[in-house]
Amino acid sequence: MEDSNRPTVGDYMTREVATVELDDTVGEVARRIADNDHFSGFPVTDGRRVEGFVSARDLLLAEDHEPMFRVMTDDILVAHPDMAVQDAARVILRSGIQKLPVVDDAGHLVGIISNADVIRSQIERATPGKVDKLGRTLENIHGITTHEGRREVELADLTPTQTTVYADELEGRVYELERGLAEPLVVIDNGGDLLLADGHHRVKAAARLDIDEMDAYVIVLDETVELGMAETAADSDLESIDDIEVVDYAHHPLVQTTERLQD
Repeated sequence: MEDSNRPTVGDYMTREVATVELDDTVGEVARRIADNDHFSGFPVTDGRRVEGFVSARDLLLAEDHEPMFRVMTDDILVAHPDMAVQDAARVILRSGIQKLPVVDDAGHLVGIISNADVIRSQIERATPGKVDKLGRTLENIHGITTHEGRREVELADLTPTQTTVYADELEGRVYELERGLAEPLVVIDNGGDLLLADGHHRVKAAARLDIDEMDAYVIVLDETVELGMAETAADSDLESIDDIEVVDYAHHPLVQTTERLQD
C-alpha cells in the first residue's frame, strides 16, 4: 500500500517554468542562458506540450540561426506530479540530468523538479518514526515515560539546541514555507520548557517571514528531568531562535580545509 504522506513531485516542483519554443533560435536561447545564472537549459514546448529539452551543451556547436527543434533532445525523461520524490531522485541520479520536466496526464507541462529540489525534500524531514525513536531514547536514558502530541507552538517559547544553520539550506526552507510545504518541528516539553530538537532551519525561515507559530510534534516528558541538550543550549547562550547564527556554507570547516589543500 502506498504511503499517502509521502512527499510527491507536485509538492516540491517549481510551477513557474521558463520555456522556449520550437522555432526559437540558438542565438536567442544562448543569450537567455548567458543573461541569467538560474538557467542552464529549458523545456522546449509546442503550446503546453513538452516536445524536448535543450541544454547549454546542446547549443555549443550549433549555428546561431538554427531552431530549437533541430538541436534539442527530443528523447527526454519526464515526471508526473503524483510521482514520489524518492522515485524522481532515482531518475535524476541515474540519468545524470539536473532537471526533470513534470507533465500531467495530458502531457502538458505543469512544472519542473531539479536535483536541488530533491535534496531539499530529504533534509530535516520529521516523521512519526523519528519522533517515536527520540521519545524511546529519552525514556531509556532518564527512566521516565513520555507521550506525544501534535500542536501549534509559539516560536517565541522555543529554546534552540543548535547554534548554527546554513544560509543555502535556509533559503530552501523559506521557499517551502512560502508554499505551505514545511514539515512539523520536533519539540520536547520538559515541564513547560520547550526545547527545539529538530527544525532549526525551519524556525529561522519562519522568523524571516514573520510567522509566529508552527506545527510541531511535541514529546511531553511525564516528569521533569535534566536534559543534556538543555545544558548544551545554556552553555552556548541559546535562549531564543534569534541566537541561532546563520552561516554561509562556503565557511564550513571542511570546505576551508579543501581550499587550503588546493593552495
